[in-house]
Amino acid sequence: MLQAPRAGLLLAPALVVIAASLARGGPAGPGGGLARGSNQFAFELHRVLRAQPGNLAFSPASISIALAMTWSGARGTTAAQMGKVLHLQGAPGTVMPEAGALLKALNDPARTSYTLRVANRLFVEKTYPLLPAYLAQVAAFDAPAEPTDFRHAPEPARQHINQWVARQTADRIRDLLAPNSINDQTRLALVNALYLLADWLKPFAHERTQPRPFHAPAGAHDVPTMLQVETFDYAEAPGLQLLEMRYRGEELAMDVLLPATPTGLDALEKDIDATRLAGWLAALKPERLFVSLPRFTIDPAGPIVLSDALQALGMTEAFDRERADFTALANPPSPADRLVISQVFHKAFVKVDEKGTEAAAATAVVMARAGSAAPARPKEFVADHPFLFVIRDLRSGLILFLGRVTDPA
Repeated sequence: MLQAPRAGLLLAPALVVIAASLARGGPAGPGGGLARGSNQFAFELHRVLRAQPGNLAFSPASISIALAMTWSGARGTTAAQMGKVLHLQGAPGTVMPEAGALLKALNDPARTSYTLRVANRLFVEKTYPLLPAYLAQVAAFDAPAEPTDFRHAPEPARQHINQWVARQTADRIRDLLAPNSINDQTRLALVNALYLLADWLKPFAHERTQPRPFHAPAGAHDVPTMLQVETFDYAEAPGLQLLEMRYRGEELAMDVLLPATPTGLDALEKDIDATRLAGWLAALKPERLFVSLPRFTIDPAGPIVLSDALQALGMTEAFDRERADFTALANPPSPADRLVISQVFHKAFVKVDEKGTEAAAATAVVMARAGSAAPARPKEFVADHPFLFVIRDLRSGLILFLGRVTDPA
């Protein structure tokens, strides 16, 4: 049963991969290897997305899961390109069970200290047969196939998918699929939704929150800022402070990467990758800190369209009507009825406050027919200018959310 949203860190992502026919007409824990690959992909994708202005949040975990389901139905160069971009090591017969083990661990029903829910579904045109071998393969993702009338009722189908995503993300991700994103040529939508609701292990006191200056790109102004003196894991690198705050249960953490200067975010975003982050995290040690961190909410009006970014990273053939090969997913007699990725949509919501974090995300891959410590003076961690944040599953090392705050207001 869904928990009611409350103040805290709220994270919700969603991703849809939409496939149409080719015809024209409209760590050491479970999944550690998969987590490492997803984290490498996270920063490579971030370097492409960083050109977008303002605050930014996305869920590399959500995107990787939805695209891995799609990749497992690809062959030839299409599969090779997708595997390289996603940093997937091995064949689907190896990767999918590993991914399934990771998803099972993330969805562990025995967990009581926080809510983390990952859901997958295949919305498939009711007259379009998917290969039984493919369906057996994605069973590791607990991704049931739901017959959907894309041919004759594409708009109701779009609304139905959006409603499913909203339910899975406690209503935090709405309208993942915009009008006209689904049409009568759509044959499959592979959808992932992820929801997180977690309280800080060491919460901030509401009464201590006060307006403090934040040096945003457009100028300094006061924003509600949370204050606390406590022992947290902390590290320093040239031009950077790193703070890690854990959530109740100590299986999840949020890392805040604060450049030394108000203009230092651009250089950090250019240089950071999974290897550098791992090195900084390895240097963390307990330190008594004065922490000043703004409350923030990232709730974009519309989804991020990822198709151009994925092609820029090298995943080109999957979007090519002439060359896309998803014949391990579905292999109809007519080449015009084979699949191509027509679009990938992603949306994430993140809310951080005194109590903790709530977040949600969803991703959709849409496919069409191709016919086309001790009280010495504490160190200060004052996040009064743009910073990056990462929310991680500490058991697998998987980055669940990655984003930046350029202006909490």
